[in-house]
Amino acid sequence: MIEILHNHITKRLGDDLEHLDKALSNFKQITTKRNEQLLQQGEICKYVYFIAKGCLQVYAYDKDFNETTRDIVIEDNWCSELVSFGSGKPSSENIRTIEPCELFAIDRQSFQTMMQTVPQFDKVYKQILESSYANSVYRINTLVSLSALERIKWLMEYRPMLMTRLSSKLIASYLGINKDVFSRLKAKL
Repeated sequence: MIEILHNHITKRLGDDLEHLDKALSNFKQITTKRNEQLLQQGEICKYVYFIAKGCLQVYAYDKDFNETTRDIVIEDNWCSELVSFGSGKPSSENIRTIEPCELFAIDRQSFQTMMQTVPQFDKVYKQILESSYANSVYRINTLVSLSALERIKWLMEYRPMLMTRLSSKLIASYLGINKDVFSRLKAKL
C-alpha cells in the first residue's frame, strides 16, 4: 500500500524526489473498518490522512444534533480538519470512515518537521491546501445556486461514483437535501 502514497507524491513532484523515503517513513499505515470515528468534534485533530483505499466523511452537528456533511473524500486524496490540525485548537468537525479504509497518517510534529526539512513536501502541502480550498469553494458556490434536483444531477455528472458507494441518507446530507426529498427526486431521474 505504501506504493500508492509513493506514486501520489511522485506524481506531484516529478523527478524532484530527494528525501522521499524519509518523508514516507513519517507516515503510519492504518487499516480501518466501516464507520470508525477518526476525529470527533471538540477533539484536537492530530493527523492528516492520505486515503489509499476507501472513503471518509467530514461532517458536523448543529445545535439540534442534525448532521451536515461538508465533504466526502475518496482514494488518492488527503483528509484532515486543517484548522484544528494547524492551530492545535478543538475541531469543529468530525471525520469517520464510510467504508473499510487503508490510510496513511502523519502526526502534527512529523508533518511540521517534514515541512522544514523536506522541501518537496512543502509543495505537496500547498497542493493539499489549494485543492481543499478550491474544492470547498466550488462545491459551496455550485450547490448554493442549484435546486435540489439540480444538485442530484450535478452529483451524477461530476461525482457519479458516490451514487453507488454511499447511502441515500449520506448523499442527501452531502447535497444539503432532506433524505425523503432526495429519494423522491432520485426516483424521477
